[in-house]
Amino acid sequence: MNLLRSGFVGTTFCAFLVLAGCSQSGDQGQAPQQAQAPADDSAQKLDTYRQLLRIGNDEMAVTMGKEIVNRYPNSDAAKEVQQTLPGIEQRYKENSEKNRLAGLWLYQVSPMQGGTQSTAAITNSPPSSDIRVNLILRRHTDWGQNVFLYNTGGSHGFVCKAVCSIKATFDGKPGSISAFAPTTGEPALLFKDDKGFIAQMEKAKKITMDVTMQDGEKKVTLVYEVGGFVPDKWQTVSKTAKKK
Repeated sequence: MNLLRSGFVGTTFCAFLVLAGCSQSGDQGQAPQQAQAPADDSAQKLDTYRQLLRIGNDEMAVTMGKEIVNRYPNSDAAKEVQQTLPGIEQRYKENSEKNRLAGLWLYQVSPMQGGTQSTAAITNSPPSSDIRVNLILRRHTDWGQNVFLYNTGGSHGFVCKAVCSIKATFDGKPGSISAFAPTTGEPALLFKDDKGFIAQMEKAKKITMDVTMQDGEKKVTLVYEVGGFVPDKWQTVSKTAKKK
């Protein structure tokens, strides 16, 4: 048994040496691999950047410009891009914000109880977005012009006895809005001075209103980012002709 064990160990050890020798010789025969530097295609990317500027695609131009500057910071392409990229990026951010604000408004013209109404509506923004209250500007062929808040998230309206005063801010400047609840029971608050409110709103970017909901008398600050309002999209409607 000792002889068998010695022979087995010796054979195994020799085999290990052979394998190790093969491995070492194989490693020595292979040249170490060098990390390949990225191909310098900055000139081609610069051409794409120029084309994006020509067609006015600011979003893609900003993306391409940043890639050139980050990947090839010392190249001639990066130097050229850096002359225009800050202005293009600023314009892109401003236009994106302008489009975002404009997209918050919904304009509609539709039949409404024997007449036609034209509305411009915006929903409150965070932090109180769990409560959905629309600020609505309305023109109706028979009822004329109104501005009101409407709770779209439930049947409960607002706490307002007779005429109440809503504490408000217009771009941080304090103000107030006189309002009243409709006698018909809708979850709404109608503003008494619609023209005055619209005049203030058109000059503002953000309006806040402190209201109290009937549901648990919860006090809420409603925030409206009104800077994207486009007056021309809120269509006028003709008065209904009186029947003889």
